Amino acid sequence: MKRTISYRLFSIGGISKKLRPVLEKEGMLVCDEGIRGWFVTKNFKVPGKRFWYRQEGFSGFLAITEKRIIAYAYWKRIINLPFEDAKLSAINAELINPNRIDLSFESSVFHHDRQGIITVRFYTEKAQEFYDTLLDTTRKTAQQSAYT
Repeated sequence: MKRTISYRLFSIGGISKKLRPVLEKEGMLVCDEGIRGWFVTKNFKVPGKRFWYRQEGFSGFLAITEKRIIAYAYWKRIINLPFEDAKLSAINAELINPNRIDLSFESSVFHHDRQGIITVRFYTEKAQEFYDTLLDTTRKTAQQSAYT
């Protein structure tokens, strides 16, 4: 799949120069940047705002290291969870087709003043690889925590 035009022209949706060495030190398992995505909210409530259904497109990146899953939309972090964090079980990963992976979660798990379902859709040729790596890594982490 092609990179977004904003990434090709201005590197919007790429890994920042400060973050790249950190992720490489953690051991990147899968990474794709400059990919197209959609941020979708359903029945979303936050003090002062309500959305029945809203979606926004973005250029961003998704990476899985040996320690965490991290995703950015433009230059804003939307997911940054270590595999040891219990909240990771709240994220539902779904492989829609070989080029699309959806990560959805209830927003109240992460912010007590919010409600509603948030889905982050990534369109990448590596969707299957992201899905498999995420499942394998979470299984390993669950097994390690069960033994300790």
